[in-house]
Amino acid sequence: MTTTPTFPESFLWGVASAGHQVEGNNVNSDVWFLEHLPGTMFSEPSGDALDHYHRYREDIALIASLGFTSYRFSLEWARVEPEEGLFSQAELNHYRRVLEACHEHGLTPVVTFHHFTSPRWLLAVGGWEGPRTAELFARYCDRVMAHLGDLIGVACTLNEPNLPWLLKSFGIGREAPENRGSVPVWAAAAERLGVDPSTVAPFQFSSTEAGFDVKLAAHHAATAAIKARRPELPVGWTLANSDIQSIDGGSDTADQVRRDVNERFLEASRGDDFVGIQTYGRTVYGPDGLAPVPEGAATNQMGEEIYPQALGTTIREAHRIAGIPVIVTENGLATEDDSQRVDYLRAAVDSVASCLADGIDVRGYIAWTAFDNYEWVFGYRPKFGLIAVDRTTQERTPKESAHFLGNLASNHSPKLVTQRA
Repeated sequence: MTTTPTFPESFLWGVASAGHQVEGNNVNSDVWFLEHLPGTMFSEPSGDALDHYHRYREDIALIASLGFTSYRFSLEWARVEPEEGLFSQAELNHYRRVLEACHEHGLTPVVTFHHFTSPRWLLAVGGWEGPRTAELFARYCDRVMAHLGDLIGVACTLNEPNLPWLLKSFGIGREAPENRGSVPVWAAAAERLGVDPSTVAPFQFSSTEAGFDVKLAAHHAATAAIKARRPELPVGWTLANSDIQSIDGGSDTADQVRRDVNERFLEASRGDDFVGIQTYGRTVYGPDGLAPVPEGAATNQMGEEIYPQALGTTIREAHRIAGIPVIVTENGLATEDDSQRVDYLRAAVDSVASCLADGIDVRGYIAWTAFDNYEWVFGYRPKFGLIAVDRTTQERTPKESAHFLGNLASNHSPKLVTQRA
């Protein structure tokens, strides 16, 4: 049954994007590098993407016109620091103009400092298992804050640092560092970078304990750097938390995955200002690992079960374990059928409302994604966007789902004009 709650006036209603997925031509990044290697796991290169780098003004105006009160986007470290120690004033100025456009249109900027992509040079010095990475990331965050910090509304340090452990449970990226040389793409990357394959550790694909330690250290160092510039700015990280379930014979696996992917990262979030929860559905384990989708269940474009009620479960889990405010920083559905998306969003928002009614401090709902964009290894085929994009003409067309969620935002929360610090 759909509830009709009163959302807090400060509740963030938004849509999200990520730099590499929408900006285009992120040529100094590690992901661009990987996209063009022999044996790459990426189905196609990102290329021009949605040209959001040049079209951000009209894109931000469109998002605001639909009724939303926030826009989550990421800064590209590879643009800001294309070579180690070389910071681009031009790129920092570009992102300042993006932030100013958000303020001009009354959108609270929810800014992700690292959304999967790193500078290519970082991959050559150990990537997300390297001993210097936390320090290097904190230095980048400090430079960003010095130039942009007064305009940021909410700061997210790392996006989905726990994702590699979920992928590992699916059999993706589980090889030990000493065996990476047997994987063609890692061997090719190592050859071109002039390093040993064991040290090739991109953010999305490192599921080692060293990777966990480095990401946690980077989050803490980045938080300290951000807070040093603006102590009152809300800071957290955003987690890929699935509703992890089991069927007969799968409980031990499910418990282990839940511990590795959800619980230890939520425990590490204690003391942060908030935790971003990013949930798309449930993951069910059986005696042989990942269980098949239940017979007759509706599925998304990747063949996964459509299960919007998962969001309420992961919010409650975050509240129980982390004990801090929650922002839903991603939630959405990959489908060509926008009526499916509307139904999904309705159910997901209803689960947020249920959490609010039970006294859980949920401070926003930000849908993935603003636009049909580049979806990493899947390329451009999955359609998560509330706004369609013709990539030949780059024409944007809001879908019914954009109007549906934008109307919810308008009806439940006054349009807030954000203030610069």
